[in-house]
Amino acid sequence: MSGPHDFDFFHGDWHCVHRRRTDFLDPDSPWEPEFSSTSHCRPLFDGAANIDEIDMPHLGAKGLTLRLFDPSTKLWSLHWSSSTTGRLFPPVSGHFTGDRGEFHGDDTHDGRDVRVRFVWSGVSPASARWEQAFSVDGGRTWVTNWIMDFTRPPTARPACGTPGA
Repeated sequence: MSGPHDFDFFHGDWHCVHRRRTDFLDPDSPWEPEFSSTSHCRPLFDGAANIDEIDMPHLGAKGLTLRLFDPSTKLWSLHWSSSTTGRLFPPVSGHFTGDRGEFHGDDTHDGRDVRVRFVWSGVSPASARWEQAFSVDGGRTWVTNWIMDFTRPPTARPACGTPGA
């Protein structure tokens, strides 16, 4: 079951390679050319929360995620904001099972209601993958529209801890 140290693996510095669809709702849309970014995550509340900032020069933007663990429900809520909008998007919530975390929520994209899914997988002290998918049919079908592969820079110190610990 999920716990307050599930995201300990993510503390510290990361290099990231992004892949995004040209249309977040069209499963047949092509992928944009890959681009890179850097990210730094720091723990809060003795590990039961964290915040990361990602610098994406290709998009001319920065983003941040605030993650909070609720000890009564054993669920995480993930709250995203972008420097291009200055607003906090609706959260997704969920938990880890082993090294896979799945988080769901509701939002809008291009004026359409969407169900949102974030998946963290392949989690280790040196790498992790994040995927975003949208559903316009209540979760029956999903379009994966953004993938981020994280790796530790050679000079970064690996974080301690693993999900579910």
